[in-house]
Amino acid sequence: NHTRLDCVIGSASGMRQAVAQAIHHAQHREAFGKTLVDQPLMRNVLADLCIESEAATVAMMRLARSYDESVAGDEHRLFQRLATAVMKYWVCKRYPMLAAEAMECLGGAGYVEEAFMPRLYREAPVNSIWEGSGNVICLDVLRAIGRQPESLHVFFDEVDAECRTEPRLGKLRDDVSAQLTDFTHAEAGARRLVERLAVLLQGALLVRHSPSFVSEAFLATRVGRDTGSAFGTLPRGLDDVAIIARSAPTAG
Repeated sequence: NHTRLDCVIGSASGMRQAVAQAIHHAQHREAFGKTLVDQPLMRNVLADLCIESEAATVAMMRLARSYDESVAGDEHRLFQRLATAVMKYWVCKRYPMLAAEAMECLGGAGYVEEAFMPRLYREAPVNSIWEGSGNVICLDVLRAIGRQPESLHVFFDEVDAECRTEPRLGKLRDDVSAQLTDFTHAEAGARRLVERLAVLLQGALLVRHSPSFVSEAFLATRVGRDTGSAFGTLPRGLDDVAIIARSAPTAG
């Protein structure tokens, strides 16, 4: 479990580095008379990457905290056990996709080996493979819930406050609960279940800890699904400038 935590930390950190590289390039590269970061379509892509990175980071930090708290009692250990598998699956799955999109922000220069991005892209898949591939992790989630059903109750306790105040999270929680009522065919839908659990936790944590312009963008696109399948398909009305500024690297 500790090594699975390492996989989540490594993937979230790589995502953050990829986003920083993409934003920095876009702030300095000019095309069609202005910098890339001032181009509406590039801002859409960058903001989408920023949202994904922040969601991974906040989940990683909560997961790491659960390891410190686990000495305090069974409730914390149950959350740690289930949340580790859930987030190991999802964050490690999202990293390679984010790394590929961030590399594309740099164009051809981001692909050649003299650049930094190829290293991130090359290393991105490893955490999804080691310490339990995707299928193994999802089966482990089912095993944890089957052996200790109270772990799911503890997981829901973590998000219930936000589910009561945010209807989109509340509906997602209800959908997850409905999927879990029949364990007979749970294995075939395990990936969908784990994805929903991960997005539910990320959404609740962003509502709790992040500015509203970040949490609203996440809820609209990851929970409400008002978006396309690729990065850079955010709907209109989100504050992409503020989202990018929050994640932009600073000189120092």
